Amino acid sequence: MMETLLQLDQFFTAAARALLALLVIPLGMTLVRMIHGPTQADRFVALDMLTGLAVSAAALTMAATARREFLDVGMGLAVFGFMGTCALAAFLERRGRR
Repeated sequence: MMETLLQLDQFFTAAARALLALLVIPLGMTLVRMIHGPTQADRFVALDMLTGLAVSAAALTMAATARREFLDVGMGLAVFGFMGTCALAAFLERRGRR
């Protein structure tokens, strides 16, 4: 029973590390959209996507290292990302009225 739990833990750790490596692909695609986005709205959506990817990376890092502190980091990133998105949406709305 104990060996099975140890193997399961090793499996989840390896899976979390593999998923962290796979996050590089959407990260690169999002950076391209952020740099070459045709409009400001595209760039803001890409910034919001980067925040989501950072939260995912924090959660996967927590799973790979078994340190709960990364959940706090992820929660902080999510809150700041949400507030930033709300602020940028308000900015775009005011800018569109002019």
